[in-house]
Amino acid sequence: MFLIVRDEDIKKGVTTDKYFIWTEKILKEKGKNPLVVAEVTASTWGIFAGLNDALKLLEGMNVDVYAMDEGTLFFPHEPVLTVVGNYLDFARFETALLGFLCHASGVATEAFRTKLAAGDKRVLSFGTRRQHPALAAFIERSAYIGGVDGVSNYAAEKYLGIESVGTMPHALIISFGNQIEAWRAYDEVVEEKVPRTMLIDTYYDEKTEAILAVENVRRVDGVRLDTPSSRRGNIRKIIEEVRWELKIRGREDVRIVLSGGINAKDVYELRDIVDVFGVGTSIAGAPPIDFSLDIVEKEGKFVAKRGKRSGMKQVYRDWETLEDEVKLYKDAAPEGKEPLVKKYMEKGKIVRECNMEEARKLSLRQMEIIRKLGRVEEFVFG
Repeated sequence: MFLIVRDEDIKKGVTTDKYFIWTEKILKEKGKNPLVVAEVTASTWGIFAGLNDALKLLEGMNVDVYAMDEGTLFFPHEPVLTVVGNYLDFARFETALLGFLCHASGVATEAFRTKLAAGDKRVLSFGTRRQHPALAAFIERSAYIGGVDGVSNYAAEKYLGIESVGTMPHALIISFGNQIEAWRAYDEVVEEKVPRTMLIDTYYDEKTEAILAVENVRRVDGVRLDTPSSRRGNIRKIIEEVRWELKIRGREDVRIVLSGGINAKDVYELRDIVDVFGVGTSIAGAPPIDFSLDIVEKEGKFVAKRGKRSGMKQVYRDWETLEDEVKLYKDAAPEGKEPLVKKYMEKGKIVRECNMEEARKLSLRQMEIIRKLGRVEEFVFG
């Protein structure tokens, strides 16, 4: 019904770049199918994600796969994934493999950057409406691995086992034609366990609607400002006004939720006066990580194109400092450092499973190390 490529076509290699079809034809006709080692690397830092789909793509092929765990913070030129096998066994799947990793890691990285910027304040993923709906679970999984505290897309409950979160749209208030009626209806109908966060910028200014909410609704746990940038003015001053009016009415307990076109920089600058950030486009529409797949060994010999380092590699980490060391895979490990690249597939069989919750824990662990090292601004703005 919708213009999306079927799973079976992705597994058949239909979603490939045409030059891989020509490459297959040439190598087959000339009788060449070398045993190679191919590594996936990028020239930037990021949070690794998408391995779950990459393994399903390669499952059943006669290849070995080594990779960092999902949620791992990687640095420039480090191999996040390595494929070992005869080239024709996986050549045409490079396009799809990179697509899974580049997109997922891009979303996870921006989620990580945003949560890092937020400090102890909550960050919610609000942006799946900015992407094709077929990707909703994919995007929310990546954002969750990156460290967000909650996701808004309802599909996450079915496909990921994550309870979705949210507040209310302007459409609900407009349907009632009256903010107070809409807020009261929300309070009466929605399950008690759901926080009562009232949207306060539909018809009047945010300060006025915040006052209306707390003075006319039985339960108000939070207020959400979703004003677009074209109407926002000085958002800090607006939030300070709202906080003042809530405070003098004895409602300092009411949380301030901010959404509407905000990014990691905004989060960092407003985290002292905002309790929860709903971040949409900047996470769901994050630029993909520019991974490339390059052959670094052929028939046991070191080979690589210009700009790439030959040889199969391992990455070793000092978890106290987040300093990594890259060495040849066969070389002895440096003392006191942990290897990051692990075997996930042997001859097409998955031997190590991906775990979304463990990946998220790893992201959050690295976040805390960055904070302890005093490097937050480097990762938020760098």
